[in-house]
Amino acid sequence: MKKIAVVLSGCGYLDGSEITESVSLFIALNQAGAEVSCFAPDIDLNEVDHITKSPTGTTRNVLKESARIARSEVRSLAELHAKDFDGLAFPGGFGAAKNLSNWAEKGAACEVNAEVKRVILEFFEASKPIGACCIAPVLLAKVLGKKKVTLTIGDDAATAAEIQKTGAQHEECPVDDYITDRETKVVTTPAYMYGNAKPNEVFAGIFGLAHELVEWA
Repeated sequence: MKKIAVVLSGCGYLDGSEITESVSLFIALNQAGAEVSCFAPDIDLNEVDHITKSPTGTTRNVLKESARIARSEVRSLAELHAKDFDGLAFPGGFGAAKNLSNWAEKGAACEVNAEVKRVILEFFEASKPIGACCIAPVLLAKVLGKKKVTLTIGDDAATAAEIQKTGAQHEECPVDDYITDRETKVVTTPAYMYGNAKPNEVFAGIFGLAHELVEWA
């Protein structure tokens, strides 16, 4: 059985991991025959009120918030090493662009969390596949841009332009499909970058990504 590490960024699409995407990823990876283990950085996030969509001024812990999605089965990202797994995956949600990096604020000029960067490079250098959904591909663009990685965030022109500033290549893709880069072993799908997408459409793209990831692994 292939072992896939999933990196979460909290809980909730405005300030953590998008829940529908995360659950879709777990189900699709299991359907593809993989065993899933969850990790998250042990850092603080700025909480957002999901009704008003405004910051509350409260901080929460990313690892503890991620445990809500992972049914408490989550470990610190510092414990994740490529030698122990066959592949790596990131669900989306603004947590990827706010907690795992500061892309939301700085775009292509952002910095990626040091542990996230380490993990991405470890899997890349070990030739192990990496999947990313929704906005999470920007992490791969920033870390692997100089490797000319090809990925997708759908058809959002502004985000695609920022991705190309990193050196990465962007391809447009519908919500229910995915883009594979066989050279770098990276697979990406737009998910809720299409804000009006239906859950079944999001699942279709993530299902394809998960099966590709496990097949490569």
